[in-house]
Amino acid sequence: MEKKFPNGMWPVMLTPLQQNGDVDYPALEELINWYIKEGSSGLFAVCQSSEMFYLSLEERIKYAAKTVEFAAGRVPVIASGHVSDKIEDQITELNEIAKTGVDAVILITNRLAKEDEDDSVWIENCKKILDNIDPNVPLGFYECPYPYKRILSPKVVEFCADSGRFYFLKDTCCDIEGIRKKLEIMKGSNMKLYNANTSTLLESMKYGAAGYSGVMTNFHPALYAWLLENWEKEPEKAEYLQDILTPCSFIELKNYPLSAKTYLAKEIGFSIKARTRKNTADYISETELSELRQIKELSDRAMEFISK
Repeated sequence: MEKKFPNGMWPVMLTPLQQNGDVDYPALEELINWYIKEGSSGLFAVCQSSEMFYLSLEERIKYAAKTVEFAAGRVPVIASGHVSDKIEDQITELNEIAKTGVDAVILITNRLAKEDEDDSVWIENCKKILDNIDPNVPLGFYECPYPYKRILSPKVVEFCADSGRFYFLKDTCCDIEGIRKKLEIMKGSNMKLYNANTSTLLESMKYGAAGYSGVMTNFHPALYAWLLENWEKEPEKAEYLQDILTPCSFIELKNYPLSAKTYLAKEIGFSIKARTRKNTADYISETELSELRQIKELSDRAMEFISK
């Protein structure tokens, strides 16, 4: 099987919600059109930014299917959504997601073993999943930080690369040496690494990373798209942009994904509501609103500079 996923910027998609808490599909279509217009190479649906741990299986399946429908072949769509503890239940979830027509199904690294279990347990559970998913379905991994972060070890990366089944890795190790080692092991395989960490992004591209798939695609995706496309052609502008993107990315540590939904509603003018299932309260302080305004202003200035 030959399956190539494009390099570049892959947004980790939000889940717009109606006032009553149901998924807002018209707002989702608006969001998808924006992601694509801003230069997305693909879309990562039903991930942690999508609040997948707070969506029912039926909602996760419909969300993935609607993303495929709304993307309409313009860019590839990948999706996760296995949140259960038992491997047997996860296999059911993953197969249901695969039926939605997504281009790849993404496994969550921390679902395959408990925090105190070693790589041998993880690999055996991975084999069990592989044996129960159609071999024609492309797969990937996401080092999701919740409920605990499980970074793929060199041993596990080698196993995954050698299997030939995996094509996409959303890396969250935030460590350039760890990224370099993974890229070295993955070289020549089907696997590509998409960095979720802004501060190491430019350096990781120099080592062979395929792109960016992180939280800040919900604030200023076009800046990431430009960086990933132009870092070799315009290195000085790329360094300048990297220096701006890194401090901006600290906003992801505050009240996310509510902050991103508020930003899109107030600063971009979308119909998306500032509602989440993850955050304990749908409230953004005046200070946080000011920070979001400043990120928008800085983003606009950065875009003006790199466009010259």
